[in-house]
Amino acid sequence: MKKILTALTSIAVLTSTLSADIARLEAGGGIWQEAPSGFMSYDDFGATGRYTSTEESQTNAYAWMLIKHPIPVIPNIRLEYANVTDSGIVSGSFDGFDTPAPANTPATIDVTEYDVIPYYNLIDNTFWITIDVGVDIRVMETKYDVSQNLAFTGYSDTTSLVLPLAYLRGRVEIPATNIGLEADGKYITYSGSTAYDIRAKVDYTLGFIPVVQPALEVGYRIQKFDLVSDDEKTKMNLDFAGVYAGFMLRF
Repeated sequence: MKKILTALTSIAVLTSTLSADIARLEAGGGIWQEAPSGFMSYDDFGATGRYTSTEESQTNAYAWMLIKHPIPVIPNIRLEYANVTDSGIVSGSFDGFDTPAPANTPATIDVTEYDVIPYYNLIDNTFWITIDVGVDIRVMETKYDVSQNLAFTGYSDTTSLVLPLAYLRGRVEIPATNIGLEADGKYITYSGSTAYDIRAKVDYTLGFIPVVQPALEVGYRIQKFDLVSDDEKTKMNLDFAGVYAGFMLRF
């Protein structure tokens, strides 16, 4: 997985830096307090299992970087990282289980997300408005852990998935202030599966600091994964939603 991320990131950065001078660089990071909900199910000719979320909230890290250059035909690049986690209970059989898990066996899900987003500016800060469109290449690494007990030997597995999502971002700078309003969305639907990631935020730039301008951002984020495996045996319907806050730098 690290090799996949390294390759995607290297291609993205190399394309921008070799083809054009960087005109703008922004980076940020912070914490996201997400409240998970939903379930996973498995059905294979009578062997059935179900995972149900029981977690109220989790606090996880996120980070992002935006690289913009002045040549219109070459896409700009945005890189993102996020992590979401959930705790719940599982019962029955899943693909890879040696024996069915007893009812209400504790389990955890940990999803690490790496996004490489080539995008174009449709409107670039014209009358304080920016609109971007592009494609999000999302690499998801999901780890499942089911606890061991007297009746069950436990189970752990890691799977990887690459999702291409449509990307749209809009931003408005409020004139005569250092306040920006921004929202973006990523979406895909195919073969009975749907995934999306929507954010809305407000940020405040400390404009009195030259060259490197720090800023604060606060927003709300919703992720939805309604996915069906290719063999239709495993279904995931999980939501992660909550407030996030972080620190930004503009160069």
